[in-house]
Formats: sequence, structure tokens, C-alpha cells
Amino acid sequence: MLTLIENGEIYAPQPLGRGSVLLLDGRIGKVGTVDRRAVEALDLEHQVIDATGCIVTPGLIDPHEHLLGGSGEGGFSTQTPEITLNEIVTAGVTSVVGALGVDTTMKTMAGLLARVKGLKEEGLSAFLWSGGYNVPPSTVTQSIRNDLMFIDEVVGAGEIAIADARGLCPQAPELAKLVLDTHVGGMLSGKAGVTHFHVGKHEQGLKRLRELLEGDFAITADMLYPTHINRSERLIDEAIALADQGAHVDMDTVDGELARWVQYYLEHGGRHEQLTISSDSGTTGPRKLFDEFRLAVTEARIPLETMLPMLTTNTAQVLRLKTKGQLKAGFDSDVLVMRGDSLEIVHVIARGTQMVKDGALIVHEGFLETIERTIDLVGQK
Repeated sequence: MLTLIENGEIYAPQPLGRGSVLLLDGRIGKVGTVDRRAVEALDLEHQVIDATGCIVTPGLIDPHEHLLGGSGEGGFSTQTPEITLNEIVTAGVTSVVGALGVDTTMKTMAGLLARVKGLKEEGLSAFLWSGGYNVPPSTVTQSIRNDLMFIDEVVGAGEIAIADARGLCPQAPELAKLVLDTHVGGMLSGKAGVTHFHVGKHEQGLKRLRELLEGDFAITADMLYPTHINRSERLIDEAIALADQGAHVDMDTVDGELARWVQYYLEHGGRHEQLTISSDSGTTGPRKLFDEFRLAVTEARIPLETMLPMLTTNTAQVLRLKTKGQLKAGFDSDVLVMRGDSLEIVHVIARGTQMVKDGALIVHEGFLETIERTIDLVGQK
């Protein structure tokens, strides 16, 4: 099926002006000028989406979601439910990476892998980090390297906890073995092979990562990918120095102050191309990612072309998702259409399949076809 999106302002993510995007068989066929009459003359099944007054961008990439739900640090009854397809696509996210956190006992790597495969069956691009807070990390095959080499969906190790009492406070030599094994697994499998670090609230900050780079470990900054760097200005300062050495660094949207932290990072010399944004969904949902992105542009007046790469091209680069994050011929048909004035979501297309149409969800979770339950949960916070 052909899909022609026409008359929209294209951000690929760089601004290209008004034009069209032609989607064919899950890939982007052309971006720019497309003759609608020529498409219709092919006499093939097709649809035309009029994006007049709208902005057309790549689908968002969320590199950190607790797809099995939050760990439940107040006891078993406080574990949060799985993140649903509905929540993900209505947030404009077309590619997602799942992670485990504190709990790697009840929430297992095998379970996370199954959730990722389920989301793929439902039309998303889904991946996972192998591991969790603990070191040595939890894996599927008993080895990070084997997970990377033999499980297509694994992109690296994570989220490994540092500067946090909920982790195991690993010393630099033990962390170095993990980082290097992940790196080698990535080399051998053609994947990112980066180690994704959960950075806690302890004053230690990024000290362990500096020790890896300054010690005799043959580790380079591009092997490291810390998240939650927006806990404090001091931590962002440390992350800016790490990004200067070549690491990608990640901010989450849990605290609701994304615009403030992005502005601080950029105003203090942070490398724009090294910064990514994630939702850390578990207690909050993926929609928080989109809402914080939208507010940063519409209220804080950070230019769209500044914010958008942090949720598309920058993320695709660190994860080595070679056909993601851009509206470009040959790339995957992951497209987000938003109203030009408000950035409200109008259409979402993932791998060529329309998920959201005119602001309404038009797909559903596969399990709904076989159950009679009614599930209606609203958080009390």
C-alpha cells in the first residue's frame, strides 16, 4: 500500500519546508515534491493524507521504558502495570527500548524480551537493554555478549546502576569488564553495544564513569550512555564534560522540567548532538515524553529543530538504528504528523501502518481480541 502525506511542513528532523512524503512497503520512497496524479495513475491501493497546516516529522524514539512496569519499591502491591501499545503510539513514539530496573527477580529478562516481541507483532519497532541495576547483570543467555549476538532485539547492556544505594556499587574494574564485553558483543553483532547507566541521586555522580575513562581499561566515552543526568545542575555539568569526550547522555521527563534542563545543558556548552530524551516510563507513561517535548517548543520557545533531534536522530545514532530517526528515502516509514500551531498529534504511522488517525487510536493490543475484561485504571498522583 502507498501512503502519500502532502502539503505538510517537513522536519526531517531539519526543516525542509512544505512538501510531501511518499511511503511504500514500510519504507520512505521519497521526500519533497511528489506528483499525486502520478501516484494515482499507478492504479495501486493507496491513501492520501492532507497535512495542510501540520508539521511532518520522524516518529519519536524512546530509549528507556520499563515495559513490564515499575519495580514496586514499596512492596509487591506497588508494582506498576505493563506499558501498553496504546500508551506508546498515542505519545508519537514509533520505536521503543525496554529496560529492567531494581527488580530483576519478578521482572525477568525473558519476560521483557517477550513483551518486546509482542510490541513488534503489533507494529512497533521494539528493542531492549540486557541487564538491570545489578552487576553482574541479568541476561537471557547468561552472557551479555551472547545476548547481543543471538537476540536480535538486544542493543546493549542496561540500565546498570551507579551512584545509587539500590544498585550494588560496583567498582571500576568490575564495571570495565561489563562495558568491554558489551562493546565486543556489539562489534561482533553489528549493534550499538553501549552500556546504559542509571545514575542515582548519590553525590558520587559520574565518578565511576570518569574512573573507567581515566583508568587503564581501554574504554572510550562512546561506549557509555548515562541517563537521568537532569537530577541536578551539578550532574548536568558532569554530563557535559562526558559528552565532550564523545559519550551520549540522556535526560528523562519524570520531573516535568525538561525545558529547564535542556536550556541549562545548551547554555552551558553541552553538545547538542550528544543529548537524547527518554520517558523512563513506569510510574509515568510515554505521554509524559511527548507532553514535555511539546511544552519545550510551544511554551519555552526552544526551536523545534533544536528539540526534535534529541528524540530522533541523536537517539538513532547512539542505538545504531540505521534506518530510524529521519525522513529520508530508504528509511523506515515511521512518521508523526502534528498540528502546526499546538503540536497536538494528528497521525502516527509506524513501519508503514497507521496507528493514530485524526487524533484517535485505530489499532489495539492483540490480547483484546480474546478477552472480555474491562480495564480502566487511573493513577491517583
